[in-house]
Amino acid sequence: MMHMTFYWSNQVTLLVDSWRTNSWTSYVLTLLACLIASAFYQYMEDLRIRLKLASAGKSSSPAQIEAPLLQKKFAGFRGKLSAARVGGAALFGVNSAIGYLLMLAIMSFNGGVFVAVVLGLTVGYWVFRSGDEDITLVVDNPCACA
Repeated sequence: MMHMTFYWSNQVTLLVDSWRTNSWTSYVLTLLACLIASAFYQYMEDLRIRLKLASAGKSSSPAQIEAPLLQKKFAGFRGKLSAARVGGAALFGVNSAIGYLLMLAIMSFNGGVFVAVVLGLTVGYWVFRSGDEDITLVVDNPCACA
């Protein structure tokens, strides 16, 4: 039976039916996997943002920044098929998949899994993203729901 409220137990089914914990050892290893996957999510996000900033620094000119409405709307596929854009899109896809898997893991409603994911995100942010004094905020989409 699927739980609909948070519960604290060492028996949890995570993501697929074959990933079940029946002992404390398997439960702790599952929590460690959730923590590592969450920290890896932050690492991938940091890598994607750094790639985006590096490619923006090389390809954007001051005229493009000052007058974006004067650019041609359909300039062709030359800029869209650059290695940095394709790599950024691939990193975004991988990072989105990891994020959705973490969300589904939390939806198991196990308290330990929830704490492990939040702790992993916190540790990952602290290790990979909190010391970025030279990184400016990159807003892909100004909508808060995106």
